[in-house]
Amino acid sequence: RYRPDWASLDARPLPAWFDRAKVGVFVHWGVFSVPAWGSEWFWWHWQGQHDAAYERFVRRRFPPGTTYADFAPRFTAFDFQPRQWAQLFQRAGARYVVLTTKHHEGFTNWGSPVSWNWNSMDTGPHRDLVGELGEALRESNLRYGLYHSLMEWFNPLYLIDKQSDFKTQSFVLKKTMPELYDLVLKYKPDLIWSDGDWEAPDSYWNSTSFLAWLYNDSPVKDTVVVNDRWGRGCSCRHGGFYNCADKYRPGTLPDHKWEMCSSLDRLSWGYRSNMSLAEVMDEASVIEELVQTVSLGGNYLLNVGPTKEGVIVPIFQERLLALGRWLDTNGEAIYESQPWRVQMENTTGTVWYTSKGPVVFAIFLLWPQDSVLCLSSPIPSPGTQVTLLGFAGTLEWQKHPGKGMFITLPHMLPSALPPQSGWVVKLEGVK
Repeated sequence: RYRPDWASLDARPLPAWFDRAKVGVFVHWGVFSVPAWGSEWFWWHWQGQHDAAYERFVRRRFPPGTTYADFAPRFTAFDFQPRQWAQLFQRAGARYVVLTTKHHEGFTNWGSPVSWNWNSMDTGPHRDLVGELGEALRESNLRYGLYHSLMEWFNPLYLIDKQSDFKTQSFVLKKTMPELYDLVLKYKPDLIWSDGDWEAPDSYWNSTSFLAWLYNDSPVKDTVVVNDRWGRGCSCRHGGFYNCADKYRPGTLPDHKWEMCSSLDRLSWGYRSNMSLAEVMDEASVIEELVQTVSLGGNYLLNVGPTKEGVIVPIFQERLLALGRWLDTNGEAIYESQPWRVQMENTTGTVWYTSKGPVVFAIFLLWPQDSVLCLSSPIPSPGTQVTLLGFAGTLEWQKHPGKGMFITLPHMLPSALPPQSGWVVKLEGVK
């Protein structure tokens, strides 16, 4: 049995499904999707920091005296079709999906018994968003993760605890912990993506006793995976897999399983109605992030922010489907892969490696001008075989006079190549 201390909890092996999955979709959805401006931190910028731009925005668009609570009835989810979401995420190549059950605004996307009138059953959609999406994802055989913020910016109980320098714990005992236990018992998640931990130590949050229960006695004790945001100073040090920071990119291969979370809208995680095309990641950038992340042993969690009605806007759908098409062809080099002894060709930054047992995959992000791919890291043998994923037949190759190999790629007119980034040569019989 795991003890409620980090030495014991950190020794738990990470359930194998997570490392094998490699690709997930993150969904930021809540009352912040109603103003749909700035970011999901709207309430904090508006009434925590009194940011002039936010104050002006509310003055111009909403009646005098509007409060943040007034946005909740407009969070309708009228067009939310969980099965359509699940299909889209499956076609995007995701193996798991993480939904915000509650952001720092405290509004819960399920009928939390300790969030009276500030939840999706009592107001707004009058629907159990967490439950509906979970059902649809499981029908599609996708793993379900729940994002949950430990803190709430303006909850009076939290503010009292904060004033006492977190010597009192009424917020944790009356709000945070009841909600976490409720989420686990009700929805049996495959993953808990914790956040909102940075102001207080893990002893305030009771994180270790919750995790000990989760790993020892909960209905998901053998399969559940958690991240590293369980209290000030835990990030990148304790928990399950490491997030370290939003959009985290290690320069070299970390010695601990990690995940890179990124957002299609480069400026926000929640939906913004004034988002422009230039602010959306293009297909090449998504594939490049995915390849670099997996090559360094990480998982890639790509975020979309739906509208208040529950629509994933067409540009996000288009990007997700493009990622899915790329994975249909090249997924063999991504899913269930392992980092190879070399992660990247030092010379370029455009060739990355993954492996599966004796097979090595070289993923190149730029098509070489003369259609000859030069790799200095693999050591070929007379029996080496080279294929290009998505193309029939084997490729010609020559031993590099120094070290490595030259691979002759198929000659194709540029028009015959889909405008994509990233191709994969599969190397068998190399060291």
